[in-house]
Parts: sequence; structure tokens; C-alpha cells
Amino acid sequence: MAVIVHEENGKTLSEAIAEVEKSIELTEFACSLPQLVQGEILEVSKGVECRSERHPLGGVASIAPFNFPNMVPHWTLPKAITLGNAMILKPSEQVPISAIRIAELLTEAGLPDGIFNIVNGDRESVEAICDHADIDAVSFVGSTKVAKIVYQRATGHNKRVLTLGGAKNYLLVLPDANHEMTSSDVTASMSGCAGQRCMAAAAVIAVGNVDGIINGICEKAKTIIPGKNLGAIISKEAQTRIENYITEAEEQGADILVDGRGATVKNKENGFYVGPTVIDHVTPEMSIAQEEVFGPVLSIIRVDTVEQALEIENSSQYGNAAAVFTQSGGLAKYVAANVSAGMIGVNIGVPVPREPFSFGGWNQSKFGVGDLTGKSSIEFWTKLKKITTKWNPEAKTNWMS
Repeated sequence: MAVIVHEENGKTLSEAIAEVEKSIELTEFACSLPQLVQGEILEVSKGVECRSERHPLGGVASIAPFNFPNMVPHWTLPKAITLGNAMILKPSEQVPISAIRIAELLTEAGLPDGIFNIVNGDRESVEAICDHADIDAVSFVGSTKVAKIVYQRATGHNKRVLTLGGAKNYLLVLPDANHEMTSSDVTASMSGCAGQRCMAAAAVIAVGNVDGIINGICEKAKTIIPGKNLGAIISKEAQTRIENYITEAEEQGADILVDGRGATVKNKENGFYVGPTVIDHVTPEMSIAQEEVFGPVLSIIRVDTVEQALEIENSSQYGNAAAVFTQSGGLAKYVAANVSAGMIGVNIGVPVPREPFSFGGWNQSKFGVGDLTGKSSIEFWTKLKKITTKWNPEAKTNWMS
């Protein structure tokens, strides 16, 4: 499965193996869900009891992106099915092969026909899923622009909908941060999966003098080599878009400390690569500071205080993730309490929660209520039935009678 991810997506084999390992974790947790959906029963008055039960929704659909062709389907597929639903998966048209292999393995494992289904296609297929009367719930992972459209269209047909959009993740680096750990984690967060993930470090907000850490980031970035320990960009269009952001920032006065433009790989000259790029003296109003680049590009924005850093982070339309690097417990708690993001890291560059904690951001990074993963995903993939029963005919008459 990891080889398929590596070949169709372009990420390194080690990254693909990590993606499949995460899929295993998601599936193992999903297998515990039937034990977590037990109902509740109470005697609410003499001779009267109320009971709650959870039931499947029916037919549900999941629309997945190109960047994690194995993991993102496993955010939804195992949970929806173990909770009693039938699933339709629409994989990205750029990476359709992993979904087919998942279906083959589920068939070999004995999953009945019709419980897991694949629909390939592009916009037309997404619109059909949003409109189809027999689909009760829709999940989507992709850009914020499309997430909004899918949410509005599917809810317009009275479906339960949860869509996850884009991100602009800021990492606050304070002067007391551990130099080695911070430079390693920030570089890995920026360059992992070639920056094509919604949890990637998009910008460092450097609070005060952290030049030593920035120098460390640059040195480590230079050891990340396209085609060796850095994977490919998904398409020529994406490569061009990423390089245009870098060029625009340079033209606007930013300093390119490490330049990944024009990267080539021997014997893969027709491949699409962008090397790790570190850009200093980016200002908050620049496009590269505000928009999702989705590549191995790190912007550095310099400020004097934590309050200024929080103001920049909280002004973003997105709210997927944020992190702070510091050795001060008090400052870490202060940032975590005041930052406007759904997933927070303290000395962690990619603060993805593990099961049973759920994945999901705030603001324009998420549309809808609930979660696709974690224990709280039970709320999204099931519906609640309440049963009130009276057995005692001699019970005192009250408003419930």
C-alpha cells in the first residue's frame, strides 16, 4: 500500500509508510467504536424510563484529496462502516489507485458487496454526491474554496455535512526555545510531504532575537534534497504556483535564505520538484504570509512581542493548527489559550492528535459541526434515537402522561 502511495502521489517511501501506519491506527480505533456507542437508560420519574440508542445514518460519502490517498480515506471509511453505514468514496482524480487497493483488501477481508463503493471523477462526481437523495451525509477534505461550495451545496439538499478546508499554520518561536529541537521540528514540519499537507509549517513568527534558530533551520533545510529525502510536487501547475509565490515575495522585498526554485532530479528531469525554501523578512500583508502555498516553503515574520505574534496568527482566515516553541510553561499555556486554531502544538511542529482525539481546525479551515475522526466522530456518523417508556399504570399522572 505504501508503494502505491509513493508511486501515485510522489512522496518519499518513508513518508508513504508513515501514512499507512497512521491508517492502521485509525482502523484499529474504529474497531473499538461498537463498544463506545452503548446507549443510556434512566428512570426519569416513577414508572417511567428514558433510553437512548445510536443508529446508522444509511448511505454516506467521503470526498478525499490528493495529498494523503491512503490516510484521509481511513479518517472516514472504517468509522462509518463499523458504525453501520455504507460508504461511497470519491478519491482525487490525481491519485485513484490507493482507493482501488483499499477496496480489494476489504473484499478479501469479507466485507459484503455494496458496503464500500468507489466513484471516480472530478467536479461532476462531487456535485452528484452533493445532490443525490439517497446519500445522507457527506465529508470533504480539500481547499477552503471548494470546502465552502461542497458544504453549501450538500446542506442545501438537507444532508449532514462536514468539510475540512485549507490552512496557514504559524509557528511562534520564542528566544528561550531549544535551538536543536526547534530547528529540526520546524524544518521537518515545513518540508514533510513536500509541504503538501494542511498541517505543514507555513510561517515562523520570530519573537525577538532567534537568529540562531533561523540559521539552524537554514542549515537543516540544505540537507533536504529533492528526489532523495524530499518528494515531488503533485503537478506542473502546483510547482509553478509555488515558485510564483517565492518570486513574488522576493520582488516585494523579502530575503531568500534558501532557494528551492528550479530544482531537478537526475534521471527524473521531467518530474515536478521544489526544493526547501526559507524566506526571511516576510511582512504580514504579503500574499505568501496570508495564502496557503502548499509547498516546502517557510516564511519568517519578525516581531518584538508575543502579543504581536498572536495578533498576526489570529488575523488569519484559517485556523487549522498553530504551535509555540519555548521552554516556558507559562508562555506556552498563554499562547495555547489565546491562539485561534483548533490544534495546538507546544514544541511540536505538526500537532496532529492521535486517536481517540479528533482532527480538525477552526474558522475557515472547517465547515460544519462535529468531527470526522476520534471518539467524537460517533456523533457525525450516527443518529440518536430516544425512547420513553411507561410500564406502571398506577403511576401518578403528570405532564409525561
